[in-house]
Amino acid sequence: MNFKVNPVFEKSTKSILDTITTFNSSGELFGNGDRNKIKLFDLNGKTINIKSFKIPNIINKVAYRYFRKSKARRSFEYATILLEKNIGTPEPIAFLENFNVIGLKDSYYVSEHMAADLTYRELVEIPDYQDRENILRQFTKFTFGLHEKGVEFLDHSPGNTLIKKTENNTYDFFLVDLNRMNFHEKMSFEQRMNNFSRLTPQKEMVAVMSNEYAKFYKEKPEAVIFEKMWLATTTFQEEFARKKRLKKKLKFWKS
Repeated sequence: MNFKVNPVFEKSTKSILDTITTFNSSGELFGNGDRNKIKLFDLNGKTINIKSFKIPNIINKVAYRYFRKSKARRSFEYATILLEKNIGTPEPIAFLENFNVIGLKDSYYVSEHMAADLTYRELVEIPDYQDRENILRQFTKFTFGLHEKGVEFLDHSPGNTLIKKTENNTYDFFLVDLNRMNFHEKMSFEQRMNNFSRLTPQKEMVAVMSNEYAKFYKEKPEAVIFEKMWLATTTFQEEFARKKRLKKKLKFWKS
């Protein structure tokens, strides 16, 4: 077993470990648990969030023990890096990895549970969402800040940014689902634009984001930013649709 606790929560180490140990038989399920299962628990009056990652296949069992860090460990370490860079994310509390003779058996990531007012998904699905364009522009500025700090969030998708309204129509943004990230000294223009590709298929939203991004990124004109951002978006959407059709065909033939 490999278990690490954030020093801030060191006094609660035993309680955290006991909670993970009883994960399957206790806690409140959060979300649908299709791939990874998330449950909520109480820790000394604080609601915490424990994610149990899907048990890896045989190849990844070996890889996660000898060649790569597990998703749980990466989530913990990346959250720590984000906070050091003053980038919003729920506070990391602990991670645990269980190993057997083959490799990684199961793993858990523990963090603060954060209740959000919305995610980016609402902006996509509800065209008349209150203050929508203002939120979208502030989200774009937040993303520009990630890029300036060299953070390439590979899962920058609609459900992975929690949004909380503060005051005077301003918003704070918090990244979740952190196990896929790259950190750079400086991000290229292509990396920046590709990082918007998963967010929305709606051209008008991309137009707003490219307009806002151009206010801060002075190396390219707005027209070029929009062109590249929209190209990255359509390329991703086409590939996503192709994979979806392929899965549907495979499901049909298996049945």
